[in-house]
Amino acid sequence: MKLYVVGGAVRDRLLGRAVVDRDWVVVGSSAAEMLAQGFRPVGRDFPVFLHPATHEEYALARTERKTGAGYHGFVFHAAPDVTLEQDLARRDLTINAIAEDEDGRLTDPYGGQADLAAGVLRHVSAAFAEDPVRILRLARFAARFGFAVAPETLGLMRQMVDNGEVDALVPERVWQEVARGLMEDAPSRMFKVLRECGALARVLPEVDALFGVPQRADYHPEIDTGDHVMRVIDTAAQSGAPLAVRFACLTHDLGKALTPADILPRHIGHEARGEKPLLALCERLRVPAECRDLARITVLYHTKVHIAPEMRADTVLRLFRDCDALRRPERFHEMLSACVADARGRLGFEHSSYPQAAYLTALLDAARLVDAGTIARQCEHKHDIAHAVDAARVHAINHTINLNNPGNRA
Repeated sequence: MKLYVVGGAVRDRLLGRAVVDRDWVVVGSSAAEMLAQGFRPVGRDFPVFLHPATHEEYALARTERKTGAGYHGFVFHAAPDVTLEQDLARRDLTINAIAEDEDGRLTDPYGGQADLAAGVLRHVSAAFAEDPVRILRLARFAARFGFAVAPETLGLMRQMVDNGEVDALVPERVWQEVARGLMEDAPSRMFKVLRECGALARVLPEVDALFGVPQRADYHPEIDTGDHVMRVIDTAAQSGAPLAVRFACLTHDLGKALTPADILPRHIGHEARGEKPLLALCERLRVPAECRDLARITVLYHTKVHIAPEMRADTVLRLFRDCDALRRPERFHEMLSACVADARGRLGFEHSSYPQAAYLTALLDAARLVDAGTIARQCEHKHDIAHAVDAARVHAINHTINLNNPGNRA
C-alpha cells in the first residue's frame, strides 16, 4: 500500500496558497484491506474511506469508463493493480494531476507543474470531454487563479457544448459551481470563460443575453450591459460581499436584455421586465430563497435607491414597504450593498462616492424607531391605526431628511 496526497492540496501548496483539505489516493490496496485497518467507507459510487483518526478522505486508485450522458454516466474500476499514473490520468486538469508521497516527492506525469508556472488551465486527456461539470470547474478555477485556458482545452470545451453535454448538467450542480465561482476574488473570469466556450448561453442564458446590449454612454461608458454586470460582480467581490449580494449583482439588470429595440440605448422599465427572467433562472437552478428574494428586490428597486435623495418622505416609506425593509432591515442593507456595487461597476466610476446608502440607512432607522404599539393604543378606532403609524413614519423620515439637508427646512 502506497499513499499519496493528490489534487487541490498539492496544487495549492505549490502555489503558496493555504491548504484547507487534503485528499489521498491509495495505490496497491483493496476495500477489504482498508476496512481491516479501521477506515470507514463513505463512497457511494466508488471506494472512498475516512481515516479513523484524521477523518481525511482516502480513495482507492481507480480508472473510469463513460457509459451514459452527463456526469453520472460512469463505471469505475478500483483494484490493487491500478497505478498512480492511471489514477491521475482520469483527472480534469494537469494542475490537479500532481501527487505527493509521504516523503514529499512529487509525481507529475502530465506537466502540471509547468502549467502552474505558466498560469495555464489544460486538460489531462480527451476524457475531460466526458464530464460536463469540468467546464464549470475550469471556469471557476479561472476566476480563482486568473489562469488562461489552453487553446486546445477551450476548443474541446466548445465541442462539448456543441455536442449537448452541458445540457445534461443537473440544476443543483450548476448552482453549486456558479455559487462557488461568485465567491472567488474575480468572479467575472468564470462567466467570461463560460461565454467564450458557449456554455453560458446554455446554463445562464438570461445573463448571456446581456452581452451586446447597449446602454446610455453618459451613464454607462462600458462596452455593453454584459460588461457592466461583470464589473459589478467584481466590485462586490472586492468588498467581500456575501453570496446573496453577489448573486443580486449578477442578475440586477436582466431586464435590459428585454428592452424594446426602438428605445435603446435607454432602458425605461427594465426593472419590472427583469423580474420574470430572474424568477425563471432561480426556479430552474433551484437557487436558495435568500438569494432569490434579495435578487428580486434588487432587480425591482435598485434604480429607486439610486435616486433616493430626490424622493419625498412618503415615497421613501413606500420603497421601504415594497422591500419589506421595516421587518427585514438586514436584507435591505444587503440590497444597498448591491446598489453600491452597481454604481461603482461602471467604467470611470470605480471609486465614486455613494451617499445614498448612508442616507437611506438613516431614514430607515428613523422609520423603525416609530413606536407603532403606542400609536395603536392611542387610536380610538382600529381602522385609523395604519394611517396614524404611516403618518408618524413619514414625519420621522421627513425630519431626518431635513437634518441631512438643512436647506429643505421650512
